[in-house]
Amino acid sequence: MTATTLDPKTALVVVDLQKGIVGLPTVHPAEDVVARSAELAAAFRAKGLPVVLVRAVAAAPGRTERPMRGGGRPAADWADPADGLGAEESDLVVVKRVWGAFHGTDLDLLLRRLGITQTVVTGIATSKGVESTARAAHEHGYHVTVATDAVTDMDEATHRNSVERIFPALGETGTTEEIIELLG
Repeated sequence: MTATTLDPKTALVVVDLQKGIVGLPTVHPAEDVVARSAELAAAFRAKGLPVVLVRAVAAAPGRTERPMRGGGRPAADWADPADGLGAEESDLVVVKRVWGAFHGTDLDLLLRRLGITQTVVTGIATSKGVESTARAAHEHGYHVTVATDAVTDMDEATHRNSVERIFPALGETGTTEEIIELLG
């Protein structure tokens, strides 16, 4: 469903737009996703609405744990906000160790304390971190909107499936421009 409205208490949730992830090969340029997310973040801040930067710092332990691509340890700045994102001191930061931003974090508590009823989600990867976060937001009772031009994936088919099938079932979708217009 196309984005039609934003609640007065909406938060922007930016998933995994960090130095160690934006350099991965994606179907749509990560720089564009970062730029559109930065544009949304500036608009949310201008309206006094919260911006949440979600940072992945590890993989889920267990049999699904995989070594880093290329082996070795991540660079010291791996989880730092991507260049161009325009992170600010006022942004909330959530650190996660699994795909979704809700499991094992204080994201739900932070949002509820602020009276948030809706989330707008952006980030990388569409079918993993973004979709997992959007699903959990829906399951936690938040209205969900995904900025479809501010997400990308490493695989075209999974990206398209999330955007065309999953996100409309969870809530609404819209472009960065459409969402900023709804902010008024």
